[in-house]
Amino acid sequence: MAISEAPVIWFDGALVPWRDARIHVLTHGLHYGTGVLEGTRVFDTADGPAVFRLEDHLRRLERSARMLRLPLPQSTGELAAATVELVRANGHRECYVRHFAFLGYGAMGLDMRSSPTTTVIASWEWPAYLGGEPLRLKTSSWRRNDPNSVPPAAKATGPYLNSALARREATDAGYDEALMLAADGTVSECSTENVFTVHGGVLRTPPAAAGALEGITQDTVLALARDLGVEVRVESLLRSDLYAADEVFVCGTAAGVVPVGSVDDRELPSAPGDVTKRLADAYRAAVSGEDLRHRGWLTLV
Repeated sequence: MAISEAPVIWFDGALVPWRDARIHVLTHGLHYGTGVLEGTRVFDTADGPAVFRLEDHLRRLERSARMLRLPLPQSTGELAAATVELVRANGHRECYVRHFAFLGYGAMGLDMRSSPTTTVIASWEWPAYLGGEPLRLKTSSWRRNDPNSVPPAAKATGPYLNSALARREATDAGYDEALMLAADGTVSECSTENVFTVHGGVLRTPPAAAGALEGITQDTVLALARDLGVEVRVESLLRSDLYAADEVFVCGTAAGVVPVGSVDDRELPSAPGDVTKRLADAYRAAVSGEDLRHRGWLTLV
């Protein structure tokens, strides 16, 4: 999906013109995947643009950097202020925000200690990543990274090669998204979204032990489900659990809450089903500020 360029990018503490935010070809993160990232969204509310769960995203960025032993020059408070500054400067009412910290130019080789950290925040207008129509999922031949080799709690750049290969395989075969399994064959997640099933009114999603990222949108959905009185379980799922489910949906910052129509050509009974629709409506109310119980999730610009 093409990027709609904005006027400026926050680059190591300064707002620079979009096309001037450049790095050297020998940047460490470019060669070795030594970077961490976050995707955040700004939504239009009655009180103006608001970043959704900004503090949670930035805390995860800091935690990811710490797990990779990647020095982060700015505090989460400084990055929060920079995010608001950037969105204001670009004049966005709604947009996607990418926070990105990576080892820059300074040394080559696997030794990470001599390369400085570069920090970037970019914002651009980006519609929902997967659209709103029910998705066709295909189980990928690529397995999710083993949690003992790459920590799933770290949202790092290098492991996304795994996701890119799975997504390419699925779309080349005519599907919308890839369903990825863990090394033991249990369900992990999609290429960039967490996955949920509904069976008998119970909402289930795989745990981090399956290699799934502990998603902030996933956490949002779980909280909203509890608000609605829906029973939730974070537990292992088999691929056949998705085939037998009453409803399946995926969620992520870029995608939102999106129903699944079929898994490996097995049609779901309803897409979207009742629980999926209720949660999608609750999510829209939360991000727009209409649900006053969760106004604390919003950072006004």
